[in-house]
Amino acid sequence: MSTLLDVAIVGAGPVGLAAAIACKRAGLSYVVLEKGCVVNAIFEYPTYMGFFTTAPELEIGNHPMVTGHDKPDRRDALMYYRLVTQREELKVEQYTEVTKVHAAPAGFTLEIERRDGTPGVVEARRVVVATGYYDNPLGLGIPGEDSENVSHYYTEAHPFMGLNVTVIGAGNSAADAALDLWRGGAKVTMVVRAPELKSTIKYWVRPDLENRIKEGSITAHFNSRVVEIHPEHVRVQREDGTTWELPTDFTFALTGYRPDLSFLAGLDLATQPDECLVLDEHYQSSVPGLFVVGSAGFAGRTNQVFIENGRHHALLAVAEIEQQLGTRDLRPA
Repeated sequence: MSTLLDVAIVGAGPVGLAAAIACKRAGLSYVVLEKGCVVNAIFEYPTYMGFFTTAPELEIGNHPMVTGHDKPDRRDALMYYRLVTQREELKVEQYTEVTKVHAAPAGFTLEIERRDGTPGVVEARRVVVATGYYDNPLGLGIPGEDSENVSHYYTEAHPFMGLNVTVIGAGNSAADAALDLWRGGAKVTMVVRAPELKSTIKYWVRPDLENRIKEGSITAHFNSRVVEIHPEHVRVQREDGTTWELPTDFTFALTGYRPDLSFLAGLDLATQPDECLVLDEHYQSSVPGLFVVGSAGFAGRTNQVFIENGRHHALLAVAEIEQQLGTRDLRPA
């Protein structure tokens, strides 16, 4: 792309798509660069996952989300955001990864790599980063973590019927996976570093899991951590340093996710003590013209930023860009 655009949006999740719609309606030239598919994080969610909120809280661009039940599920969301992208005719370049962002005289230069490996460059006056965090799992840093019988993402229980499955973690993802695996016929063991389950587990899920652990349907080892992963077992270490082998056919390491902003290295972004970026009221970073919306800028507070509030970040950012660039050719909503 040789044309200088008004805005380059990195990430085609719901927040990035909301930013694209806002750019289109403000008469700003833009492109959305997405290294996976549209709403790739939702695509990676567990197959039968339901959202915790109602449809109106997930809507973008004033497009209604219609579902046949109280709360949308993964399939509803994929269909909704796909249709919004098509009906708005949004300029989305799927399978195009931004590998580096540089400051340039007119704004920014973005180095990209397409699916076939060919490189390219995008020039834009402003950049909106909406990459989220779900594609960057927190690694355990232990031997065997990269083996084929380990995953940082849970899909569904069916392939694990009758198998020994270890779930590492004690948050929402781990709780949901453990319960679903158990109901799907797997023999589930949880390994938790803390003395108890996380307090942030959904209020209707926590009692269910606690009761399954109490009755022995799901085994849980607290104050313990997995230190090695082998094809047929994991080695678990207790708080006192003693270890033992836990028979395991498959391991889900569901220990959380963090934003990956390595493609912005060199721009010297200011951060807060909790690793969140320094952002103003319009979600502009310490680098003028670079905006970070949604959970991407909140490494230390990812449990506070969701689609529901992140979509509003996008509108504030684009409104500020519109003011900065002096574009007032608004289109009707």
